[in-house]
Amino acid sequence: MARRYSIYDVFTNRKLSGNPLAVVFDADGLADDAMQAIAREMNLSETVFVKSSSNPAYAARLRIFTPGRELPFAGHPTVGTAIALAERDHGIRGADMDLVCVLEENVGPVRCAVRLRAGEAGFAEFDLPRKPQRIDLLLDHQGLADALSVKSTDMGFENHVASIWSAGVPFLMIPLHNLAIVQNLEFDPLLWERAAPFVEGALASAYVYCRGGVHHQAKFHARMFSPDMGISEDPATGAAVAALSGAIRHFDALPDGHHPLLVEQGVEMGRPSFIYLHIDVKEAEIAKARIGGQAVRLAEGMLDL
Repeated sequence: MARRYSIYDVFTNRKLSGNPLAVVFDADGLADDAMQAIAREMNLSETVFVKSSSNPAYAARLRIFTPGRELPFAGHPTVGTAIALAERDHGIRGADMDLVCVLEENVGPVRCAVRLRAGEAGFAEFDLPRKPQRIDLLLDHQGLADALSVKSTDMGFENHVASIWSAGVPFLMIPLHNLAIVQNLEFDPLLWERAAPFVEGALASAYVYCRGGVHHQAKFHARMFSPDMGISEDPATGAAVAALSGAIRHFDALPDGHHPLLVEQGVEMGRPSFIYLHIDVKEAEIAKARIGGQAVRLAEGMLDL
């Protein structure tokens, strides 16, 4: 059976930038092993499979696969698929419109808002399906530093220290002193596998970040590495930014109110990505948060399976 697919570049408004995503439409009937094999064939950070939802109120049921395993939730597949479905149903160059939909993911329902404007890349944002939670585990700080080829004294800035956070997918957050250290680090997957803990049955992924960025509006600059997911480096990681929101609220002691932040990633890969994070704090805790970004279609084709 032939199935249509599209490739979108996500968290960017420029083709051949941001994080590429394969969106496989009409994926009903595909078995788990077939979806994993297709994700390995695509060899992108994630491939998303659009299936029918059993709930008629939901736009679709999504299954999200990296080349290594399935994920319960991920940011750039959520943003990219919300835009892809809106453009499929209403046309890439159609009338300006604002849409709201719910995508069913393994983490649960994810509410998305989509904005389509003639001549512009689509924009989508979603409410975090889960609030970020800290996972307390003993960390081998020297081993982690060695895996990043940095000094242990380079780790941490201000109140930020290495910590594990999850908003559906866990990440080991490693703050580094400054932009130059983040840009020049060399990630060693073998040393990481020795030093990093297992969280929820999988080796923790590395999310390295510092304050500031190359873009003058960026509040944080980040890189993500995940040997367990089969990702040598990821140009943009929405699920990690969702988790990072917990670390930002905690270590920066954000006051009550609304906090808009821009996180840049993928710069070192030549695929700059811009992830918009909005955190609403009430009574010193995250009341709600959302993540957004643009996406542009690069290619489309048919899978003959």
